Amino acid sequence: MAGPETPDLARAAEEGGADLIEIGFPFSDPLADGPVIRRAAERALAAGMRTGACLENLRAVRATVAVPLVPMTYASLLEAYGWERFAADARAAGAGSLIVADLPADVHPELARVQLVAPTSTDERIALAAERTDGWLYLVTVAGTTGARDELSPALAPLVTRARAVTDVPLYAGFGISTPEQAAAAAELADGVVVGSAALLAAEDGPAALEHFVAQFRAALA
Repeated sequence: MAGPETPDLARAAEEGGADLIEIGFPFSDPLADGPVIRRAAERALAAGMRTGACLENLRAVRATVAVPLVPMTYASLLEAYGWERFAADARAAGAGSLIVADLPADVHPELARVQLVAPTSTDERIALAAERTDGWLYLVTVAGTTGARDELSPALAPLVTRARAVTDVPLYAGFGISTPEQAAAAAELADGVVVGSAALLAAEDGPAALEHFVAQFRAALA
Protein backbone atom coordinates (compact mmCIF):
# COMPACT_ATOMS: atom_id res chain seq x y z
CA MET A 1 0.00 0.00 0.00
CA ALA A 2 1.26 3.47 -0.86
CA GLY A 3 2.67 5.29 2.15
CA PRO A 4 5.82 6.89 3.59
CA GLU A 5 7.34 3.49 4.36
CA THR A 6 6.68 2.04 0.88
CA PRO A 7 10.08 2.82 -0.74
CA ASP A 8 11.92 1.00 2.06
CA LEU A 9 9.48 -1.91 1.92
CA ALA A 10 9.79 -2.11 -1.86
CA ARG A 11 13.57 -2.27 -1.59
CA ALA A 12 13.24 -5.07 0.95
CA ALA A 13 10.84 -6.99 -1.29
CA GLU A 14 13.21 -6.66 -4.24
CA GLU A 15 16.16 -7.81 -2.15
CA GLY A 16 14.08 -10.77 -1.00
CA GLY A 17 13.56 -11.81 -4.61
CA ALA A 18 10.31 -10.22 -5.81
CA ASP A 19 10.06 -9.99 -9.60
CA LEU A 20 7.33 -7.33 -9.55
CA ILE A 21 5.80 -5.10 -6.90
CA GLU A 22 2.12 -4.23 -6.73
CA ILE A 23 1.38 -0.95 -4.93
CA GLY A 24 -2.11 -0.33 -3.66
CA PHE A 25 -3.60 3.11 -4.23
CA PRO A 26 -6.16 3.27 -1.39
CA PHE A 27 -9.87 3.57 -2.03
CA SER A 28 -12.59 4.04 0.58
CA ASP A 29 -14.70 1.08 -0.56
CA PRO A 30 -12.36 -1.65 -1.86
CA LEU A 31 -14.90 -4.30 -2.83
CA ALA A 32 -12.34 -6.94 -3.86
CA ASP A 33 -10.24 -6.66 -0.73
CA GLY A 34 -10.41 -8.50 2.56
CA PRO A 35 -9.78 -7.12 6.06
CA VAL A 36 -5.97 -6.87 5.87
CA ILE A 37 -5.90 -4.73 2.74
CA ARG A 38 -8.95 -2.78 3.87
CA ARG A 39 -7.15 -1.82 7.09
CA ALA A 40 -4.05 -0.84 5.14
CA ALA A 41 -6.17 1.34 2.85
CA GLU A 42 -7.86 2.99 5.81
CA ARG A 43 -4.49 3.79 7.38
CA ALA A 44 -3.18 5.18 4.11
CA LEU A 45 -6.21 7.40 3.61
CA ALA A 46 -5.98 8.63 7.20
CA ALA A 47 -2.35 9.53 6.50
CA GLY A 48 -3.40 11.65 3.51
CA MET A 49 -2.55 9.27 0.69
CA ARG A 50 -4.84 10.69 -1.96
CA THR A 51 -4.17 10.12 -5.66
CA GLY A 52 -1.58 12.84 -6.11
CA ALA A 53 0.33 11.70 -3.04
CA CYS A 54 0.18 8.09 -4.24
CA LEU A 55 1.67 9.06 -7.59
CA GLU A 56 4.52 10.89 -5.86
CA ASN A 57 5.00 7.83 -3.67
CA LEU A 58 5.16 5.68 -6.79
CA ARG A 59 7.83 7.99 -8.18
CA ALA A 60 9.85 7.59 -4.98
CA VAL A 61 9.56 3.80 -5.18
CA ARG A 62 10.61 3.88 -8.84
CA ALA A 63 13.78 5.69 -7.81
CA THR A 64 14.49 2.97 -5.25
CA VAL A 65 13.97 -0.33 -7.09
CA ALA A 66 14.48 -1.76 -10.58
CA VAL A 67 11.65 -4.32 -10.75
CA PRO A 68 8.37 -3.46 -12.51
CA LEU A 69 5.81 -1.54 -10.43
CA VAL A 70 2.06 -2.01 -10.86
CA PRO A 71 -0.41 0.23 -9.02
CA MET A 72 -3.66 -1.51 -8.07
CA THR A 73 -6.79 0.50 -7.42
CA TYR A 74 -10.47 0.93 -8.31
CA ALA A 75 -12.34 2.57 -11.16
CA SER A 76 -13.86 5.35 -9.04
CA LEU A 77 -10.40 6.73 -8.34
CA LEU A 78 -9.65 6.96 -12.06
CA GLU A 79 -13.08 8.40 -12.76
CA ALA A 80 -12.45 11.21 -10.28
CA TYR A 81 -8.88 11.89 -11.39
CA GLY A 82 -9.49 11.44 -15.13
CA TRP A 83 -8.84 8.24 -17.06
CA GLU A 84 -6.28 9.50 -19.55
CA ARG A 85 -4.68 11.79 -16.99
CA PHE A 86 -4.23 8.95 -14.51
CA ALA A 87 -2.78 6.60 -17.11
CA ALA A 88 -0.29 9.25 -18.27
CA ASP A 89 0.68 10.36 -14.77
CA ALA A 90 1.10 6.78 -13.51
CA ARG A 91 3.37 5.90 -16.43
CA ALA A 92 5.37 9.09 -15.90
CA ALA A 93 5.79 8.19 -12.23
CA GLY A 94 7.16 4.76 -13.09
CA ALA A 95 4.23 2.36 -13.41
CA GLY A 96 4.83 -0.56 -15.74
CA SER A 97 1.12 -1.26 -15.96
CA LEU A 98 -2.06 -0.90 -13.88
CA ILE A 99 -4.59 -3.14 -12.16
CA VAL A 100 -8.11 -1.77 -11.80
CA ALA A 101 -9.85 -4.43 -9.77
CA ASP A 102 -13.47 -3.58 -10.59
CA LEU A 103 -13.12 -2.52 -14.24
CA PRO A 104 -14.42 -5.12 -16.75
CA ALA A 105 -12.31 -5.86 -19.81
CA ASP A 106 -14.86 -4.32 -22.17
CA VAL A 107 -15.00 -0.98 -20.32
CA HIS A 108 -12.36 1.64 -21.17
CA PRO A 109 -10.50 -0.80 -23.45
CA GLU A 110 -8.08 2.00 -24.33
CA LEU A 111 -6.64 1.86 -20.81
CA ALA A 112 -3.66 -0.52 -20.86
CA ARG A 113 -3.91 -2.69 -17.75
CA VAL A 114 -3.56 -6.18 -16.36
CA GLN A 115 -6.90 -7.94 -16.67
CA LEU A 116 -8.37 -10.19 -13.99
CA VAL A 117 -10.40 -13.36 -14.46
CA ALA A 118 -12.03 -15.55 -11.83
CA PRO A 119 -13.46 -19.06 -11.55
CA THR A 120 -16.87 -17.55 -12.31
CA SER A 121 -15.67 -15.95 -15.58
CA THR A 122 -17.10 -17.43 -18.76
CA ASP A 123 -14.77 -18.79 -21.44
CA GLU A 124 -15.72 -15.83 -23.61
CA ARG A 125 -14.81 -13.39 -20.84
CA ILE A 126 -11.47 -15.12 -20.26
CA ALA A 127 -10.67 -14.91 -23.96
CA LEU A 128 -11.55 -11.19 -24.07
CA ALA A 129 -9.50 -10.44 -20.95
CA ALA A 130 -6.53 -12.37 -22.34
CA GLU A 131 -6.74 -10.49 -25.64
CA ARG A 132 -6.76 -7.11 -23.89
CA THR A 133 -4.45 -7.73 -20.95
CA ASP A 134 -1.21 -5.85 -20.59
CA GLY A 135 1.60 -8.37 -20.24
CA TRP A 136 0.05 -11.08 -18.08
CA LEU A 137 -3.33 -12.34 -16.96
CA TYR A 138 -4.26 -12.19 -13.27
CA LEU A 139 -6.05 -15.37 -12.19
CA VAL A 140 -8.23 -14.76 -9.14
CA THR A 141 -8.16 -18.15 -7.43
CA VAL A 142 -11.31 -17.70 -5.35
CA ALA A 143 -14.79 -16.29 -5.78
CA GLY A 144 -14.43 -13.77 -2.98
CA THR A 145 -12.18 -11.10 -1.54
CA THR A 146 -8.44 -11.03 -0.99
CA GLY A 147 -7.02 -12.54 2.18
CA ALA A 148 -5.10 -15.49 3.54
CA ARG A 149 -6.59 -18.97 3.12
CA ASP A 150 -5.73 -22.25 4.83
CA GLU A 151 -5.22 -24.07 1.53
CA LEU A 152 -4.86 -23.40 -2.16
CA SER A 153 -8.19 -23.01 -3.90
CA PRO A 154 -9.22 -26.12 -5.90
CA ALA A 155 -10.71 -23.71 -8.44
CA LEU A 156 -7.25 -22.69 -9.67
CA ALA A 157 -6.45 -25.81 -11.72
CA PRO A 158 -9.59 -25.70 -13.89
CA LEU A 159 -9.21 -21.93 -14.30
CA VAL A 160 -5.64 -22.40 -15.56
CA THR A 161 -6.82 -25.09 -17.99
CA ARG A 162 -9.54 -22.83 -19.37
CA ALA A 163 -7.17 -19.87 -19.68
CA ARG A 164 -4.46 -21.89 -21.42
CA ALA A 165 -7.03 -23.06 -23.95
CA VAL A 166 -7.48 -19.49 -25.22
CA THR A 167 -4.18 -17.68 -24.63
CA ASP A 168 -0.41 -17.96 -24.47
CA VAL A 169 0.10 -14.93 -22.18
CA PRO A 170 1.69 -15.64 -18.77
CA LEU A 171 -0.78 -16.54 -16.04
CA TYR A 172 -0.19 -15.26 -12.50
CA ALA A 173 -2.36 -16.61 -9.68
CA GLY A 174 -3.40 -14.48 -6.73
CA PHE A 175 -5.99 -13.93 -3.99
CA GLY A 176 -5.61 -16.24 -1.02
CA ILE A 177 -2.01 -17.39 -1.57
CA SER A 178 -0.39 -16.89 1.81
CA THR A 179 2.29 -19.54 2.41
CA PRO A 180 5.37 -20.70 0.49
CA GLU A 181 3.76 -24.14 0.17
CA GLN A 182 0.64 -22.69 -1.43
CA ALA A 183 2.80 -20.59 -3.75
CA ALA A 184 4.78 -23.65 -4.85
CA ALA A 185 1.59 -25.57 -5.54
CA ALA A 186 0.12 -22.65 -7.50
CA ALA A 187 3.33 -22.25 -9.52
CA GLU A 188 3.05 -25.85 -10.67
CA LEU A 189 -0.10 -24.75 -12.49
CA ALA A 190 0.41 -21.07 -13.30
CA ASP A 191 3.46 -19.08 -14.40
CA GLY A 192 3.74 -17.00 -11.25
CA VAL A 193 2.02 -16.01 -8.03
CA VAL A 194 0.81 -12.75 -6.51
CA VAL A 195 0.92 -12.42 -2.73
CA GLY A 196 -0.91 -9.47 -1.18
CA SER A 197 -2.50 -9.76 2.26
CA ALA A 198 0.17 -12.05 3.73
CA ALA A 199 2.90 -9.72 2.47
CA LEU A 200 1.16 -6.72 4.03
CA LEU A 201 1.01 -8.55 7.34
CA ALA A 202 4.73 -9.29 7.14
CA ALA A 203 5.43 -5.66 6.22
CA GLU A 204 3.80 -4.51 9.46
CA ASP A 205 6.95 -5.80 11.20
CA GLY A 206 9.24 -3.73 9.00
CA PRO A 207 11.48 -4.11 5.94
CA ALA A 208 13.67 -6.88 7.37
CA ALA A 209 10.62 -9.02 8.11
CA LEU A 210 9.25 -8.44 4.61
CA GLU A 211 12.57 -9.32 2.99
CA HIS A 212 12.66 -12.59 4.93
CA PHE A 213 9.03 -13.29 4.00
CA VAL A 214 9.66 -12.75 0.28
CA ALA A 215 12.86 -14.79 0.38
CA GLN A 216 10.89 -17.76 1.74
CA PHE A 217 8.53 -17.59 -1.23
CA ARG A 218 11.41 -17.19 -3.67
CA ALA A 219 13.07 -20.30 -2.22
CA ALA A 220 9.82 -22.26 -2.52
CA LEU A 221 9.55 -21.33 -6.19
CA ALA A 222 13.16 -22.15 -7.07
